[in-house]
Amino acid sequence: MTPKLIIFDCDGILVDTEKVANEVLSGFIARAGLTITPDECHLRFTGRTLDTIRSLLIEEEGLDLEEDWADQVRAADLEAFQSGIEAIPGIKDVVEQVRARGIPYCVGSSGKYEKMNMTLASAGLLDYFKDVLYSAQDVPHGKPSPDIFLYAAKGMKVDPKDCIVIEDSLPGLQAARDAGMAAFGYVADPLSNPEKVRALGAIPFERMEDLPALLGLPGA
Repeated sequence: MTPKLIIFDCDGILVDTEKVANEVLSGFIARAGLTITPDECHLRFTGRTLDTIRSLLIEEEGLDLEEDWADQVRAADLEAFQSGIEAIPGIKDVVEQVRARGIPYCVGSSGKYEKMNMTLASAGLLDYFKDVLYSAQDVPHGKPSPDIFLYAAKGMKVDPKDCIVIEDSLPGLQAARDAGMAAFGYVADPLSNPEKVRALGAIPFERMEDLPALLGLPGA
């Protein structure tokens, strides 16, 4: 059945920010005393809010991080993104097909509104999403909690069971599952794990070109 609402994650689904963001994050963590590569950051932290990452680093690694550490990382991310952010290959066509068929859609992201507005604008996608952005900054808990997706569904006035989530992170797919939503996991990244995606009840896919048919879009 065609979904009544499609909820897109932002980073890694709409905009190609993950490589730059993980390079910034690994640098901040290294300066705090823990050597970690960008790839390790990707595997461990992608999909989570920076506030959640800070808590994990304090609790699990014993790092001494300033109260405003997450804000420092966000500011460094925005500076790094100034050089330009590309859209994920094929995603613009997916969004055009969704719009052409009149299917409601929105963004449900761990990122803050300032970051989403900047990266989506840089990638030429902001006009599609500027009125349907939902950020984890507005809910009590970030991914893997289902809060952001339930918040987006409520804002769009759609029952969670009628929503489909498009995600690239395991915490995001767990959030979708716990929200009672079907999900598709984008696994184009070599570090992705399709088996873990399936274990969370989601369907993995490697090419954005395949997504319209997976979504059951008429004529796809």
